[in-house]
Amino acid sequence: MRDRRVRSDRGQAVPLVAALVAVAGVLALGTGALSRDVVDGGRARSAADAAALAGVDGGQPASVALAASNGATIVGWERVGGDVVVTVRVGEATATARATGG
Repeated sequence: MRDRRVRSDRGQAVPLVAALVAVAGVLALGTGALSRDVVDGGRARSAADAAALAGVDGGQPASVALAASNGATIVGWERVGGDVVVTVRVGEATATARATGG
């Protein structure tokens, strides 16, 4: 007579739960990185706008000071006629803004 063993599904939930926990961890890390990039982008746009406006009247030193106070670093500054064009970096994000004097 053959020995017929009944297969059991016991213990099958443990690998499934472990896989779900791993996927949730990867998603959490990805969401954190995406959130940081979005926040840095917004901060860079705000800092670029403020630095460009400051540069219209105060020149490059005023732009640099205002960008720094907003946590940004100026990577480009140019006066084009009466306009000032500023590019700043915050983290990995860069933003460019133009302000017109007058």
